[in-house]
Amino acid sequence: MESFQQLRVYQLAKKISKERWFIVKKWDNFTKDTRGKQILRYADSIGANIAEGHGRYSCQDNQRFVKIARGSLNETRHGLRLA
Repeated sequence: MESFQQLRVYQLAKKISKERWFIVKKWDNFTKDTRGKQILRYADSIGANIAEGHGRYSCQDNQRFVKIARGSLNETRHGLRLA
């Protein structure tokens, strides 16, 4: 089984995570402290859940964590739209 770092979806999650830093760091302090911190957590959660699911021993567990990662992606999109 390949490492989760080799998965294209994980690589994209990592890219999203990096790019949102460049977006958030340009904001004023209040926005960074409120909306920015949330967006950073949402985006980091995408890759973390992909990695955790990949380490599980059953397809069902992996699928559950991939669904959670998809939810984190949608949270990230939502947060960026509000900002």
